[in-house]
Amino acid sequence: MAEYDILVLGGGTGNIVAAAAASEGQDVALVEAGQLGGTCLNRGCNPSKKLIRRANVAETIRNAESLGIDAPIDEIAFGEIVDEVTSTIDRAAAAKTERARDDENVTLYQSEGRFVDNRTVEVGGTGENGDPVVSSGGEHLTADRIVLAGGSRPLIPSSIDGVQDVEFLTNEEALRLRDRPDRLVIVGGGYIAVEMAHFFGQLGTDVVIVGHGTALVDREDEEIAHRLTDAYREKHELHLGFEATAIAADGTEKTVRAESDDGEEIEVTGDELLIATGRKPNSDRWNVSAAGIETNEKGFVETDEYLQTTAKGIWAIGDIAGNYMFKHSGDKEAKYVVENAVRGNDREVEYPGMAHAVFGSPQVGSLGKTEREIDDGVEYETGTYAYEDQALGATLNDDDGFAKAIVGADGEILGCHIIGPDASTLIHEVSTAVAAGADAETIAETIHIHPALSEVVQGAFREVCDVAPTGI
Repeated sequence: MAEYDILVLGGGTGNIVAAAAASEGQDVALVEAGQLGGTCLNRGCNPSKKLIRRANVAETIRNAESLGIDAPIDEIAFGEIVDEVTSTIDRAAAAKTERARDDENVTLYQSEGRFVDNRTVEVGGTGENGDPVVSSGGEHLTADRIVLAGGSRPLIPSSIDGVQDVEFLTNEEALRLRDRPDRLVIVGGGYIAVEMAHFFGQLGTDVVIVGHGTALVDREDEEIAHRLTDAYREKHELHLGFEATAIAADGTEKTVRAESDDGEEIEVTGDELLIATGRKPNSDRWNVSAAGIETNEKGFVETDEYLQTTAKGIWAIGDIAGNYMFKHSGDKEAKYVVENAVRGNDREVEYPGMAHAVFGSPQVGSLGKTEREIDDGVEYETGTYAYEDQALGATLNDDDGFAKAIVGADGEILGCHIIGPDASTLIHEVSTAVAAGADAETIAETIHIHPALSEVVQGAFREVCDVAPTGI
């Protein structure tokens, strides 16, 4: 059995911990079946946003006429775009993997792994087709300290008839699809569905969305979700309030059948099908129960305030822990685990100013609570400010975009939600303020550059704080 100072399972956010431990001279085992970088680099955030950048450019060109500019789109080299993004991502991942192999303090096991007891992980070899495998009698690794950064994978509902028989895409395959579909059916109404609909739609695909919620991204603030849904209804074919019940294939045509709560049935077809119904933690693949690691009803690993699991000496970070399922939150957790697992400290994890974004069109940026999440009896006020009421915002072809501030009776910033151009950037003003302990009036009174788009955020806080701009 190979013994190490620390064993890191997963090469996404786990790579941060492994690198830190190695830099301090510790003997590290890093287990990752694929290239380093995890879902974000290889199959999620990075490739999707690089592709969406192309969609944003195409959308800008299509809207140029409203600004008196004639700029037709003559051709979209879809396959070349995907190839360029894929090769960029693959080079970055390969470089990370090579650096790990070259580190004298890191032993990289490019293999699947699974717990066999509370301090032992079994790793396997490689199968005939090149896929990593774990088989009985594989190599065993052990360490007194283990960090589980095992990630998540697409959730495919078993309730949909045909998922075992019909070929479909998840976001992972969709990001590397070289041939542009003529018509794409998306099952799901969350952020992946919204972002992929924007990418494929702007690059020339007819998009159909079948979602069980009454609005897209329905975990967002209700006003934000309905505004985005209205925008998508103008560009795509939406069937909301429908649960997919079956999928089928006839030649190159894919069919989705769905049913509403009141029994209405629909059937839609396309030449490609994307199932984007959420993600599930990989705790089952790592066989965490063998280590005495408890999970909740959805399979997420339970952690305490130090990110330690129910098994002493084992910490969990990132998607598999489920505190937040963002790359930026996972990176923050990795820093705490470096302190606790690598350096032996006891630092309680905090997420000051945690925000997130949806890179669809329009963009969404969000921080804190939505109105429906605020506890009964808590007094609060809201303020909204429209893009069209701001000098630069009025030029951006988004007459319905706005920022919404939710502020407690004592001035505490309870939430902020933005929909419109650059929302993913604008939300950081509020994130920084919250992390610094500032109140709503601080944002309202801060001098903002005029006519920078950030005045949209200031306007929402001025509204709720009753801080009027100077002048008549």
